Amino acid sequence: MSDSKNQDRALRIGLVSVSDRASAGIYQDQGLPALQDWLTLALSTPWELETRLIPDERAAIEQALIELVDVAKCDLVVTTGGTGPSRRDVTPEATLAVATKEMPGFGEQMRQISLQFVPTAILSRQVAVIRETADHAALILNLPGQPKSIKETLEGLKDAEGKQLVSGIFAAVPYCIDLIGGPYAETNEAVCKVFRPKSAIRNKAV
Repeated sequence: MSDSKNQDRALRIGLVSVSDRASAGIYQDQGLPALQDWLTLALSTPWELETRLIPDERAAIEQALIELVDVAKCDLVVTTGGTGPSRRDVTPEATLAVATKEMPGFGEQMRQISLQFVPTAILSRQVAVIRETADHAALILNLPGQPKSIKETLEGLKDAEGKQLVSGIFAAVPYCIDLIGGPYAETNEAVCKVFRPKSAIRNKAV
């Protein structure tokens, strides 16, 4: 799984927007465009995209996550929506149901970032997990539903001069993908600077 051929291919990303109303066409989904726009700005190495727009139904969410990892072979799957306390919010439950490992640090950091803005961030239930099959593994992240919150949690908080005040969660995503056997991904440092141990950093081509 960690051979160099696999590390050199394009990063495969699955995006899942979970919303009863958007999936029914009552209003236009904002989660998928916000995620795609941010990734376009942030990633500097090749990547491929799969998207899904589905209702707040646990079985549908589980099926989408399994298909994106097991069939589409995505290395990273990001969901948006369905992480609050209401009865219809079941994205975390569906995510945990398909997991082989839980990665609690991502959810902890997302809430820490959001708490800088609103005290109701403690109501968010985002989780992150690894799903593993015999020959593949992927990181699955739950993100908030609002475009502004999506950007904040991925990118973190910066001051007026652009200095990082609080790290966003995406800073740790490429190294996590390295560790589970996925391709080597790099970012535009002006948007999000990736952290890797020195021993894991590749020399950039001159």
